[in-house]
Amino acid sequence: MENNDTIRLETRNDYWNVENLTREAFWNVYRPGCLEHYVLHTFRSRPDFVPQLDFVMEREGKLIGHVMYVRAEIRTDDGGVLPIMTFGPISIAPELQHQGCGTSLLRRSMAEARKLGAGALAITGNIGFYGKSGFVTASTKGIHYYAEPRDAEVPYFLIRELEPGFLRGVAGTYRDPEGYFVDEKEAEVFDAQFPPKEKRKLPGQIF
Repeated sequence: MENNDTIRLETRNDYWNVENLTREAFWNVYRPGCLEHYVLHTFRSRPDFVPQLDFVMEREGKLIGHVMYVRAEIRTDDGGVLPIMTFGPISIAPELQHQGCGTSLLRRSMAEARKLGAGALAITGNIGFYGKSGFVTASTKGIHYYAEPRDAEVPYFLIRELEPGFLRGVAGTYRDPEGYFVDEKEAEVFDAQFPPKEKRKLPGQIF
């Protein structure tokens, strides 16, 4: 990240541009086309969305990044519920990816999440990227992903304590907040308001 990059809260005037940035960042990455910009759009009106952690990154007045946070929970084995947070999509303009912008935006936003009382963050993602910011495979902390066998080590399900010791003695299961599961037909309708782009099936996509 360059020293003249700024990070600030998203405003209503940013919405379309942030959604378009998110679309550009994720287009054809995990599937032909993408859903991430529609996920962001629908989350803003959900009660588990955290507006205090809805950040954009700018460089010389140009939007180059965005991250949003959502309240989540771990269902503990003793029948309790432990509030935590998750985040994403985290989007960086394609031409600036792999240059440290995403890490800078993540670390700044994690510091703010801790100030808001988030004791831990759980995500599905790449340990190669998120490990640099302190994330570990969640099963090493006794937290399991709902969609995988209980005894599986799930390399893409990660967790990070923001408050040291927050997960000590905790065992439980995590499920992504419902807002991440969107209707693909509704997403297609939403996508029509953006500039046309070609959907392509590429190696490495997971959907």
